[in-house]
Amino acid sequence: MAVTEEKSFIASAVETIKTIFYALLIAGVFRTLFFQPFWIPSGSMKDTLLIGDFLFVNKMAYGYSYASCPKIQISRFGVDIDADDFCGFLKDRDTRIFGGDPKRGDVVVFRHPVTGSDYIKRLVGLPGDKIQMQGGVLKINGKAVKIEVVADFVETYGPQGSQRNLPICSNGVVGMGADCIKRKYIETLPNDVSHGILDTIDQDKMQLGGRINVDSTKVYSVPEDHFFFMGDNRDNSSDSRVPQSIGGVGFVPMKDIVGRADRILFSSAGSSILAFWTWRSDRYLKAVN
Repeated sequence: MAVTEEKSFIASAVETIKTIFYALLIAGVFRTLFFQPFWIPSGSMKDTLLIGDFLFVNKMAYGYSYASCPKIQISRFGVDIDADDFCGFLKDRDTRIFGGDPKRGDVVVFRHPVTGSDYIKRLVGLPGDKIQMQGGVLKINGKAVKIEVVADFVETYGPQGSQRNLPICSNGVVGMGADCIKRKYIETLPNDVSHGILDTIDQDKMQLGGRINVDSTKVYSVPEDHFFFMGDNRDNSSDSRVPQSIGGVGFVPMKDIVGRADRILFSSAGSSILAFWTWRSDRYLKAVN
């Protein structure tokens, strides 16, 4: 009788292990081929995306490359499995299968061309475009995009997200719990895609809070098979306006694009997802525009 029970226990354990293995395999295939989860860790895309928004990145939108390989990072447990670990043999290949080309105005997740870290920004420059910022206004191929002043973006000044970052405000230094105001505009790109942008740095200042002002730049010529990205929170974004040589993003090659952000699934304003009283129910299933 004891032998039978032992065999039954072993058989049950084996079945459990097999179930877990197949579940992980299916999840890995699903993540690799279709969608990749992504938490918003910083305020560079406010107010399109807020710190604590959770979304799935659509990998099918642009097809598959080295950047489509899964990445698993759980800093709390020291887990850091990069695309190099799964698909390192594809790193230097420009091959991309299926999918279409990114469109101007898309909100895109991509791998930083140097560090390999995941970034999420808005695509504003296509291959062959000439991009420039003049006095806080985006110019594409020599023509300024249309901008419209709308109501200010107001948030509470205080630590945000798991990184406990403090926002920067256009109304100067404010106390904890006070209103932090950013000027907001609606920007319309040449293909008629409109989206909000935030501004916090006065045009006559070169720095604010240690951040370099990139409201006025040289003309950038986007190379073939590369793209130019910018954050919607224009004065709090490390993006293509800053060259890779000094810590920016620079031009991003097609092979480093992961996918398109289409919809927010969940959002939490707190430092932990377990803090249910900080959940933002008004952002559940919200489209990313």
